[in-house]
Amino acid sequence: MKKNFPLQAEGKHPDRVLEAVKHEIRKYFKRERNRDVPKGVDFWDFDCQVGLSADTAEVVRVSAVIEAVDAAAKTGAASVYVEILSKHGLRVIKPQAQDTGDEPGDTLEH
Repeated sequence: MKKNFPLQAEGKHPDRVLEAVKHEIRKYFKRERNRDVPKGVDFWDFDCQVGLSADTAEVVRVSAVIEAVDAAAKTGAASVYVEILSKHGLRVIKPQAQDTGDEPGDTLEH
């Protein structure tokens, strides 16, 4: 989704317009996550950008998209640009730390 959301609409309270924008973003995330995942892929991941325009959009984490839209609305901007592109996500398993005996609380016997 690449969309420029207006934050001000005539005859509507700005808070209600902002809530409608955030609702549409959340709805898009939910719809994309519910799609079938291709074989060999663990989950849907997203590349997100938010800004006042497409040229000034900055990369943000998925969890920070709504916060970035709120921040743009607080500046009094007339619109906010949101770009969310889904991609394949693979889980990365971190290797377990090996027990070397050097951890705090371990005692070495001589």
